[in-house]
Amino acid sequence: MSEIYFSNYQLERNTHYFLYIGSIKNYGLNIFLKEALSKIYNRKFDFISIIQDIFAQYPYPNLMVVNPLVNEFSRTHGRKASCRVPTRDFLSSVSNNPHVQELVKKLLDRQKKLYIYMYESLPEMKFDQLPGVFIVGPDSKISERLNSKIFQYETCKNFLPMVDFRICNGLDELLKTTDKLWSNWTEGVFVSEEWSAGGLKSIVAHSPDDIIKKFKDNKLNYLISRFIPHDSDPTVLGVVANENDIYIAGIADQFIEHGNQFVGSAFPTILEKTLTIQLKNHTRRVGQWLAREGFRGIFGCDYLVDPQGRIFFLEVNARKQGTAMEFCCTLENTLPKGSAMLPELEYYAVFQERFPDHTIEMQNNFKKIHWATHNYKTRDMVNTRSTIFCHGSERKAFRQLAENRVKQDVLIFDHIGSGLVVAEKSFLARVVALGQNRSSVLKGLEQGKKNIESTTAKS
Repeated sequence: MSEIYFSNYQLERNTHYFLYIGSIKNYGLNIFLKEALSKIYNRKFDFISIIQDIFAQYPYPNLMVVNPLVNEFSRTHGRKASCRVPTRDFLSSVSNNPHVQELVKKLLDRQKKLYIYMYESLPEMKFDQLPGVFIVGPDSKISERLNSKIFQYETCKNFLPMVDFRICNGLDELLKTTDKLWSNWTEGVFVSEEWSAGGLKSIVAHSPDDIIKKFKDNKLNYLISRFIPHDSDPTVLGVVANENDIYIAGIADQFIEHGNQFVGSAFPTILEKTLTIQLKNHTRRVGQWLAREGFRGIFGCDYLVDPQGRIFFLEVNARKQGTAMEFCCTLENTLPKGSAMLPELEYYAVFQERFPDHTIEMQNNFKKIHWATHNYKTRDMVNTRSTIFCHGSERKAFRQLAENRVKQDVLIFDHIGSGLVVAEKSFLARVVALGQNRSSVLKGLEQGKKNIESTTAKS
């Protein structure tokens, strides 16, 4: 537990630091927060990233890698390996790690106040219990309560269009309830544990065997809903400052595989304006509800649109969305210079319950920025046999597109590297395709996925 897999951080004089605790794929957001804090406090800020990602090499500065599973996983396979740790276990490991604790103490001694930035606020991260440590994000206990799918559905049914759903207490009740529904819900039944994200703890079931194969715990609560065939999975990204101030960053179309597994997004949405207006209105109502519950910070709402053009609410993510970095880059090149970006908006929302004066929502995509993303995950265990290096920055690529210096671009970030055994369901790399229309970015996405696949061989 006390081991640090990799560390290269160095503290500079006359510099204040914040800690980022999370995954490397969200690294870019920290640069926006660094710039915001430097502006707010009129002094130099930088950040140290504490991550669990196991790479062949680390090109980023100021990293600390904590992964309590990787040494045993490597021993089991007799060579250097990469595996992921469940998020709650990772945060608990970080909180209890003496090296990280020493770093936190050192930073508090230097600067008296320490900010922590996270993808999702969870109670397993304990450092905010220390005097002088603050999370730039929502309160973890509030977030956890709001991320309950059951709480969301029972509350949001009062003010949002919902799919038909049921709540089941335990596996036995789940099976009994679905037995009565198969004949009517012929397209499938969406089944989810109470806390689930990205499709990890949910399925679209078509028979009792599907449920029995996926779920084992009779003590858990389950949400089930009628699966509705659809072509559009829009997601809306926003920020809550108070009940009257809900910022909408934009709408993207999600890529969903197997009915429930998120793998990426594309912007701008191809939905008609009448639907995007409805989506924004629904999301503002969600934001107002979150505000009444005490939530402050970045959030996202997922919906589906059926072939008849009807919108149905799917879930709230009381945390950052996978589109946050791309929306920052889009906003930076679309809004007037100096406009507040998402991390700055979140800072003001959390600590002042308002937005800064230089807050502007994006009204149109006049720079014709199109992007698409794909999080490439391994289905099975694989060996990596080559590396993909990315020498450019995502932010710079967006700027070049906005300034019409390039027509399209494909970037592959955070490739694990060569010579590793990689566990199944691990992130191998991330693709960002840029262009001036949807078809070009989709082609770029496929090219990037093929390039990543070519770096692996079955284990």
